[in-house]
Amino acid sequence: MPIYDYKCSSCGETFEALVGPGEKAACSKCGSNEVERRLSAPGRVGVAAKGGGLQCGKTTTCCGSATPCSKPGCHK
Repeated sequence: MPIYDYKCSSCGETFEALVGPGEKAACSKCGSNEVERRLSAPGRVGVAAKGGGLQCGKTTTCCGSATPCSKPGCHK
């Protein structure tokens, strides 16, 4: 099941929810079903990039180590 970002029309809360086929999300704060699915930001740390490898993030480099590496194009 995919995780989606939502914003509640009733109270303004933003939240994430696992939503299966045919299911509706409910606000995690007020319980309302009046929610709008939002465009989700892509993952940042430890997410496999198309074509292999890891994307750089706060805790890892592009080669996946916690310390800088010499791989071409790797952010240090």
